[in-house]
Amino acid sequence: MKKPLSLLLVEDNEDDALLLVNHFRRAGYELRWQRVATQDELCTQLDAGPWDLILSDYRLPGFSGDAALATVKQRGLDVPFMLISGIVDDQTASAAMRAGARDYLSKDRLDRLIPAVERELDEARIRQEHHAAIEAAEHHESQIAAIASNIPGMVFQLQLAHDDTVRLDYAGEGAITLFGVDPSSLIDEPDKILEAILPEDREDFRDTLRRSAQRQSTLNWEGRIRVPGGDMKWINVRGSTLEQIHSETRWAGVMLNVTHSKQWQEELSASRGQLAELSSHLQRIKEEERERIARDIHDVLGGLLIGIKIEVSLLAGKLGGERKLTDRVQRIAVMLDEAISTSSRVARELRPGILKEFGLAAAIESYAEDFSQRMRIPCRVLCADHDVSASEDTEVAIFRIFQEALTNVSKHARANTVEVRLMQEGDEIVLQVADDGVGIASIDFAKPRSFGLRGMRERVAGLGGSIEIRSQPGMGTELVLRAPITARETPAA
Repeated sequence: MKKPLSLLLVEDNEDDALLLVNHFRRAGYELRWQRVATQDELCTQLDAGPWDLILSDYRLPGFSGDAALATVKQRGLDVPFMLISGIVDDQTASAAMRAGARDYLSKDRLDRLIPAVERELDEARIRQEHHAAIEAAEHHESQIAAIASNIPGMVFQLQLAHDDTVRLDYAGEGAITLFGVDPSSLIDEPDKILEAILPEDREDFRDTLRRSAQRQSTLNWEGRIRVPGGDMKWINVRGSTLEQIHSETRWAGVMLNVTHSKQWQEELSASRGQLAELSSHLQRIKEEERERIARDIHDVLGGLLIGIKIEVSLLAGKLGGERKLTDRVQRIAVMLDEAISTSSRVARELRPGILKEFGLAAAIESYAEDFSQRMRIPCRVLCADHDVSASEDTEVAIFRIFQEALTNVSKHARANTVEVRLMQEGDEIVLQVADDGVGIASIDFAKPRSFGLRGMRERVAGLGGSIEIRSQPGMGTELVLRAPITARETPAA
């Protein structure tokens, strides 16, 4: 394939110009060419360009190669300019090349023409690619700077040297808002970035940098800084690792002011703590009220029912042979027995005395037996650790959760059997309640009025424990409760 070339000849002799054109064509070039002989003609053709190469005779009538070169230079054109003449001494040629001519050729030695031209064309292409790369880099940098100026924080490039020295290679304009100093100040004075971090947080910052460098992982750190004027801020430093150079790791990322977010978290945590305290207080009040009601049922109502039964028995002994009256008295006695049994059961459910007297294991076994008799659903306690002993609040909370679990089984599970395990693992009490019922669909967990499940979670959270409910439709349900033997407070309560 022929190589295209735009050639401008500064030549007064048309025959010499045609000789050069033919030389290029024999070398395989497809030419677009023009000949000029005066400065005005040169200026016109330079404006009509672009040109890949300019070949100029040195001496022309009323014009010269030096003047042609000066005209090209004045216009700031980066076009290879070569002198070609029959009579030029070395001194003149050297001066022309110092002025900007790329080469000097003799019309008597045109064998050097094509190699010299190809060399200059290659160098011109390299220069153009270099200038294009510089312009692209400058454009890219301007785009990055524009983006960085609109990020709500400080864009940075940070470096950790092998001697644990921390320095910023780049800091965006956000440094003024975040640190209260000019970006150049943070770059020129490497110690400023560490000095701004509170002393109690500096080592944690260094440790986070070391771990990120060692694992080549994302840098993510939150800590406090002190800015000029004494104000304290929380900042989040997040960045990606760049290449390591001489054992020095570099990150590029952004530092954000998260002070307001931290304040909201603290307020939310305090609010949750207050709600947990309120919930715990309400549970204690509820337990006290249940104990009072249970005591009244047992002592007052139970006593009255027993007294009535005694009176009915005495009355039955004085009826003689009155068959109808005797039968009626017996029916009253049966109803009194049921009332006494019911009041006793309600009192136990409100506040089982066996829990206080004999402990959690005995209370669970007793309630499981009552549940089996009342609901006609076998409830087997397979593993009851009778040595389990915890604080009163913990035992009461676990027992109430157990009650709620069996209530859910009776209402929703349609189960045939229930299995219960109570054991101690380390410093935790573990309660498992499993049924073979219809299970719980995932949508049921999200129901807004699932107060039973929500109450279980709140109770166990107040103890600093956890509760897990495993279930699939048609596969039954298993509740696993873990609670510390001594109730502890947790921030997540």
